Amino acid sequence: MARVTEETLKYLKKTQKSLLGSAVWDTLHPIASIVPVSGIYRCEGCGDEITSNKDDRFPPQNKHQHTNQKKVEWRLIVETQTQS
Repeated sequence: MARVTEETLKYLKKTQKSLLGSAVWDTLHPIASIVPVSGIYRCEGCGDEITSNKDDRFPPQNKHQHTNQKKVEWRLIVETQTQS
């Protein structure tokens, strides 16, 4: 789980799903697919988190593996603010 301190909490802003479109928050992204927005993503299969930049690729299977049989799928949990 992403963590913050009391001092860094002021830099987070809660948003409604509709501001970015629910597809950005609700879509599960497969391995090696294109990252839609920069941010922190959580693996639905194991709970690991990664930071990824827009237009990069999510880690390939050989870089993120599970010991269980769960699929590697990434969900956006924190969108980061970046300059275009």
